[in-house]
Amino acid sequence: MKKLFLLPVLFFLMACGGGSSSKTEEPKKEEAKSDDLSKNPDYQKGLELIAKNDCFTCHQIDDKLNGPPYREVANKYAGMPDTIVTHLAHKVISGGSGVWGEIMMTPHQGLSEADAEAIVKYILLLKK
Repeated sequence: MKKLFLLPVLFFLMACGGGSSSKTEEPKKEEAKSDDLSKNPDYQKGLELIAKNDCFTCHQIDDKLNGPPYREVANKYAGMPDTIVTHLAHKVISGGSGVWGEIMMTPHQGLSEADAEAIVKYILLLKK
């Protein structure tokens, strides 16, 4: 009689994953990175500024529009010294062409240097 009772319980435990293993599955690195980014104050501030300005008119995160995708920019400048943020912020404010092709980037002279730097920090966080 005990065997008849234990058999369905055993099948139930096997169907539910078998026992109480304390080992948990680690999240994929890409998912963890994404979660970490959304909590990053540089990410939040930069995304807010990009959405408030005309940036998405010419740029997307992964797709090329008039300008290069943000992720491509981030990958190009990955590993550069921290001074790259100020350099790129000045380029955002003054505009220019030649680095990413013939299409000129419109100057954003209404942006403060602090806001331009926040936008650049956001973009650089998107590297793969």
